[in-house]
Amino acid sequence: MKLEALLQEIPYTLIQGTTDREITSLVYDSRKMVPQGVFVCISGSLRDAHDFIPDVVRKGAAAVVVEKDVAVEDPEVTVIRVADTRYALACMAAAYFGHPARKLKTIGITGTKGKTTTTYMIKSILESAGLKVGLIGTIEIIIGKERIPAANTTPESYELQEYFARMVEAGIEVVVMEVSSQGLMLHRVSGFTFDYGVFTNLEPDHIGEHEHRDFADYMHCKSLLFRQCQVGILNADSEHLAGILEGHTCQVETYGCKEEADLRASEIRLWRGPGVLGVAYRLSGLLDMEVTVNVPGMFSVYNSLSAIALCRHFQIPKEKIQEALKHVTVKGRIELVPVSPEFTLMIDYAHNAMALESLLTTLREYEPGRLVCLFGCGGNRSKDRRYQMGEVSARLADLTVVTSDNPRFEEPMDIIADILVGVKKGGGAYVTIADRKEAIAYCIRHAQPGDVIVLAGKGHEDYQEIRGVKHHMDERELITEILTETSV
Repeated sequence: MKLEALLQEIPYTLIQGTTDREITSLVYDSRKMVPQGVFVCISGSLRDAHDFIPDVVRKGAAAVVVEKDVAVEDPEVTVIRVADTRYALACMAAAYFGHPARKLKTIGITGTKGKTTTTYMIKSILESAGLKVGLIGTIEIIIGKERIPAANTTPESYELQEYFARMVEAGIEVVVMEVSSQGLMLHRVSGFTFDYGVFTNLEPDHIGEHEHRDFADYMHCKSLLFRQCQVGILNADSEHLAGILEGHTCQVETYGCKEEADLRASEIRLWRGPGVLGVAYRLSGLLDMEVTVNVPGMFSVYNSLSAIALCRHFQIPKEKIQEALKHVTVKGRIELVPVSPEFTLMIDYAHNAMALESLLTTLREYEPGRLVCLFGCGGNRSKDRRYQMGEVSARLADLTVVTSDNPRFEEPMDIIADILVGVKKGGGAYVTIADRKEAIAYCIRHAQPGDVIVLAGKGHEDYQEIRGVKHHMDERELITEILTETSV
C-alpha cells in the first residue's frame, strides 16, 4: 500500500521525504515496528511516542507521523506533520483496512448508563430477524461465534478498524458498539460516520485528572457523536438533551415518557414471575404495541425504548421485537440466574455506592420478601468506597452478606473490617463470610420464599485477583457447583 493512500483524507504537511512510497504496516506502538512501516506518534498522558522516533528509525521505519516539531536525522525517513495524531491514526487506520465501516451498518451508543444493556438488546432484536450482528463494548467484542474480552469500552482506532475489517470478512452486516466519552475525545471513533447514534442518559462521571476536566467537557464529548452520525436517537426525558444536541448535524428522533417524544412509553408496570423480575409498558407514537422486558427497573424501560427506536429503522416486525425483549440477557448486568421458582437470584456488576444504591432501590420496588445483598470490595483501592457500599447495603437490604472481591495485596478480613464500618452505620442485619463461594452458598441455602438475592460487584468478571495473580472464578460456575453439592 502506498503511504499517500493512507493520507488521502487528512490535512497534512510533508516535512521530509516523499509520500509516494510503499509501506508494510501502520503502528502506534514502537515495540511493534517492522521495516518499512509507518509510525504514528501519540502524545499520551503517561508517555509521549515522539520520544521513541529514534527507536523506530533504527527498526527501519519508512515514515513517522507527528504533531510536534521533531528532528529525524535519516533523510530516507518521510516525516508527516498533522494537527492531531490521534485523529490522523483513526483516518489512516480506516484507509489501511479498506474503510470497512462503509461496508457495515454502524450503530454507536453513548451515555453514562445503559450502553452495555442497550447494545445487547439491539443485538438480540436484530438477530431475531435474521441479521448478522457484531458487538463492541465494555464486556467483550463479538464477531460471529468468536468472543474477545474487552480492554476498553471503546477500543483504540486501529484496533476498532481491525475489528470492523474482521466483521466484514465474517459476513457481519451490522455492528452495534458502545461509544465512551473518552473514545470520542481521543478520536477512537473518527475516520468514519455512524449510520445511527443513540444517547441514553447523562450523569456526572469520568471527571478527573486523566479524564474530563468538568461536567461541561464530559457532556461536550458525548455530544460529538451527533456530529458524526446520520440519524440520532435520543432520550427526550434527559435534562441534558439540549446540551447533547448542541452542534448536531444528524436527523433527530426521540424516545421517552414525555408526550413530545417520538416513541413513548406509558402505563408502565412492574411484573414478577417465578424467579424473574421485569417491566411492561404500552408503546405509542412511531410504533404502537405492548412491550414486556425480562429485566427489572425503570432503566429497563429506557434501554428497551432506545433499542426499539433503533430497530424500527431496520423494519423489524413488532412480533420479533416483542419476543426478543422477553428473553434478552446481558452477562453481569442484572443477570437473572434460574435457581428456584421460590426466590430470585441475580448477578450484577454494581461495584460502587452509586450503582449499588440504584440497583437496590430498584429491587425494593418489587416488594421482595427479603432483599439480600452479597458484595465485597477490591483491595488497594479507596477505603471510602468500602464505607459507602457498606452503608448503602445495610440501609437498603434486609440482609447484607459481606465477602471477598479482588483482595489484591490486602488481607480479605482487613477489607471486610472497613466495609463493616459502613454496614454498622446503616444498621441492617449482616453476616461476614470471607470465602465468596461459601458466602453464595449461604445465600442460596438460607433463601426464603419471595427473596431477591443480589450477588454484586463481580458481574461479568470471571476471576479473583489475589497477590497479583488472577485466579479463575465465575459466579455462574460457583452457583452450579453449589447446587450440585446441595443436591448430593
